[in-house]
Amino acid sequence: MTDLTKRILLAGLAAALVTAPAITPALAQGNKNQFSGLISPPSFNAADKARIASATAYLQALGTAHGRFEQTDYRGRKSTGNWYLARPGKMRFEYDAPTSLLIVSNGKTVSMWDPRLQSFDQYPLSETPLSLFLARQIRFDQGVIVTAVSSNAQGFTLKARDRRKSVEGSVVLGFDQAPNGALALREWTITDAQNRATNLKLTSFSRDSAQKADLFVLNKPQKKK
Repeated sequence: MTDLTKRILLAGLAAALVTAPAITPALAQGNKNQFSGLISPPSFNAADKARIASATAYLQALGTAHGRFEQTDYRGRKSTGNWYLARPGKMRFEYDAPTSLLIVSNGKTVSMWDPRLQSFDQYPLSETPLSLFLARQIRFDQGVIVTAVSSNAQGFTLKARDRRKSVEGSVVLGFDQAPNGALALREWTITDAQNRATNLKLTSFSRDSAQKADLFVLNKPQKKK
């Protein structure tokens, strides 16, 4: 697996994961262009402002949870697996065979283990899309801003990107909304500076009272001889 492929995998997660460029492990390291400075957030109507506020509150309230996911990369290749969450800071993705990848955030770093290639990589959590979901304080009005809100039959989507003009790429978060207003995060799609999109659907979602601490520990395994 190339470094580029690993970074695309990290960008597709989420999870969340979530910010903008998928070609690098984070918004903070997107492809540069000739522009500089900050993007001004658009003006939203009252309904869209309420959707942004609801999404922010929902993500902020996420604690411990687990479920299944299905990921589709920009070439249409699908993979599935289990995910575990313990906010703030911690998340785990276990890919089913034949991928068999492990991606774990321990609150400071995100580690990736590929047992097929016996390769182990680490990135600062702050430099991956996971940092948006896992931050102690969820904000859509500072480093990451919402640029578009769209309603649909299931609920609504938020399109967000890094506020810096020098960083390209975007993420679209999809939320289901019940008649009583209750939200559920359904999926996210990260598009990189080359317009390549990776989608991750949460196919099941269960809240927990706690998660085992060792789920969020991934040390470099010993390579097989």
